Amino acid sequence: MVAALIVRCGLVLLFLPFSALDKVLNFTGAVGQAQEVFKPRVLAAAVLLCGLGIEIFCSLGIITGVADRAAAFVMAGYCAMTAVLYKQFWAQGDFWANPGGKGRGLFWDFLKNLSLGAGFLVIVVGTNGHGLSRFMHAPLASTHPYSAEP
Repeated sequence: MVAALIVRCGLVLLFLPFSALDKVLNFTGAVGQAQEVFKPRVLAAAVLLCGLGIEIFCSLGIITGVADRAAAFVMAGYCAMTAVLYKQFWAQGDFWANPGGKGRGLFWDFLKNLSLGAGFLVIVVGTNGHGLSRFMHAPLASTHPYSAEP
């Protein structure tokens, strides 16, 4: 049970507290970063607030085990979307030409986002894949991560 808590805390550590707190404490800067993708300031702020909500509520769901499959599914999608929207290594033009360039750095961040998303999907499907049918049947159900194993 303690191991499950430690692993789940490790999965969400980037988001809660760090990324969420950074969005709160540096809201103006975070909106500016969001405007790189979503040009209108109002839209960027709305997207940022949605991301903040995802980071807080889904992280708490994963840690507590409350609707943790649904929370992990949303977090996996969030990781994939942030990778595609903010880690566009292919758009830099220096990926093959400069090993120390921005494209190469973004590539590793892109892969980290996708890998973290895959870690969240393990909560959704379980280590043996049987959790997927449970998720499809009852997406808001808990995996009961802290109950005694049979």
